[in-house]
Amino acid sequence: MNVLEVKQLHVWDAHRGNTIVHRSSFQVKEGSCLAIVGESGSGKSVTCRAVMKLNPSSLHQSGEVFFKGESLSSLSEKEMRKKRGRHIGMIVQNGMSAFDPSCVVGVHLHETLAEHFQWSRHERDERLKEAMKRVMLNDPVSVMNKYPHQLSGGMLQRIMIALTLVLEPDLVIADEPTTALDTVSQFEVVEQFRKLREEVGCAILFVSHDLGIVKKLADEVLVMKDGHIVEQGPTSSVFSQPTHDYTNYLVSTRLALSDHFTKIMGRE
Repeated sequence: MNVLEVKQLHVWDAHRGNTIVHRSSFQVKEGSCLAIVGESGSGKSVTCRAVMKLNPSSLHQSGEVFFKGESLSSLSEKEMRKKRGRHIGMIVQNGMSAFDPSCVVGVHLHETLAEHFQWSRHERDERLKEAMKRVMLNDPVSVMNKYPHQLSGGMLQRIMIALTLVLEPDLVIADEPTTALDTVSQFEVVEQFRKLREEVGCAILFVSHDLGIVKKLADEVLVMKDGHIVEQGPTSSVFSQPTHDYTNYLVSTRLALSDHFTKIMGRE
């Protein structure tokens, strides 16, 4: 069963008149991980935000997006807010931008859970503490009482993953979640994504330019260039036998640059 089906997604800038995503179609199977790869400006993040209906108002879109068979395209903003977080989680590139800088992170976490569940504050607190320990944040009370700027990028990413563990969505969209992290933090966050998938059973749409990470995490890969999908298929096939020149270029250059990740972490 497909958790997500995107059909002929077309995104354009209404002010400038240029097309950003050209009639893209793809599916994310239940419990699987689909990675979108490509260089900056290829349309990866715009595609993710289009699924969530979070692009700025200047970007218009057409086509169909189905989540578990239900059309998201026809939902109102109020209806989409109920889907976001609880049913479709999103983990963004810069953890700092996901939290209100004027509040300790615990406020954000409690408000999000209160939006979706009728739990008492004590129950929310207990569930958050348990989830944070599962992502190796071993002093959750201290962490929740800190402001975003007092926490590292890796910790903020793990907090978002902990919140996702509590919400248990059917689909998680991760938009370049390791880009701003050092190599050790990247490894830790990728491991948490593996655990998230195992424990929650969610599907993952994973956007990254790091093919080393994609190779470890994704079942299937979709390659984008200048807003077009130029190749898609099982990860092993796309990496070992790319059929498009651009994919071949990406694999030969980017995967070589990602070898440091494997060497430093001592993993095959």
